[in-house]
Amino acid sequence: MGNEWTHFDLKGNARMVDVSDKANTKRQASAMGKIQVNEAVIQAVTGHTAVKGDVLGVARVAGIMAVKRTADLIPMCHTIPIEKCELSFYVAQKDLEIHAECTVVTEGKTGVEMEALTGVNVALLTIYDMCKSMDKAMVISDVCLKEKIGGKSGTYTRAQEPKLW
Repeated sequence: MGNEWTHFDLKGNARMVDVSDKANTKRQASAMGKIQVNEAVIQAVTGHTAVKGDVLGVARVAGIMAVKRTADLIPMCHTIPIEKCELSFYVAQKDLEIHAECTVVTEGKTGVEMEALTGVNVALLTIYDMCKSMDKAMVISDVCLKEKIGGKSGTYTRAQEPKLW
């Protein structure tokens, strides 16, 4: 492919990349991020006292739903079957942070990096939504691809992980 822009044709029109000749292989990606919150949010999340309900439970479901809808949100992103999706959280009480990690697996012709990144972002946004009455100054940050396995480019592991866990 060289320097060819894969999402545009020769006239500059947007197009979806043709993956029809690629072989199905196992693909996996993990993404992570965090949200900085105040003490009231940490207490509500860990004590299960948030007015809107189980914050991390709802955020997990929202993230998984987002993974399954990534192609509806990002132009030119392929619709792919999701074979596994896990979202995990770690509450760093002393740092007043909630960390999220999303891992997605498929057997297909294209990777699941966008799905993992979408899952983390929506999970963190859901935490914000459910806790905004307690803290409007929350900050979502350090969202990044942690690792991807499979495909033509092989394995990628972030050289320096942001200090999340």
